[in-house]
Amino acid sequence: MGNTSSMLTQYDIEEVQQHCNHTFSQQEIVSLYERFCQLDRSGGGFISADEFLSVPEFAVNPLSQRLLKVLDGLNFKEFVAFLSAFSSRASLQQKIEFIFKVYDSDHNGKVTFNDMLDVLRDLTGQFISEQQREGALDGIRLLFYRSQFISEQQREQVLTHVLEESGYTKDSSLTISDFVKTLGNSALKMEVEVPVD
Repeated sequence: MGNTSSMLTQYDIEEVQQHCNHTFSQQEIVSLYERFCQLDRSGGGFISADEFLSVPEFAVNPLSQRLLKVLDGLNFKEFVAFLSAFSSRASLQQKIEFIFKVYDSDHNGKVTFNDMLDVLRDLTGQFISEQQREGALDGIRLLFYRSQFISEQQREQVLTHVLEESGYTKDSSLTISDFVKTLGNSALKMEVEVPVD
């Protein structure tokens, strides 16, 4: 399985399926392996940052640089585990853990106000509309909106308000359990469909 020129055995498929908590069917794992082999242009059994950036949809993602810190050098089993957070069969807990990893860029197990602000900047750039700003006060979903100009001060005010609504302050460092508490009652959708031939 380390060498992309090899074929997956039934044992490999079951091992990967178990590693990703059965979020993908065996047929989906085979399709993902084919895609992995296409991305692994060097044939080394790992996907590099440059190989990930060759996917246009990934390259234009506002979080691509942040995601590369998680993705660079993944083997096939790790690749499937990464994608499992986007499976419709993934639990809300798995999805929240993935989001937490994206926010926790220094991997210290805590997300600070500045970490959240950095992600917000990545997602919105300089743009967010008044309507989106008002709608964002409905929870942490603010961090996924983009459109009209917003100042840094406004961005900080909105984020402070969202934290306060969740029972935290600007000085709080959120752990994974805090993220679960904050996002646990949301209708969080993070799904992709794996095409199966």
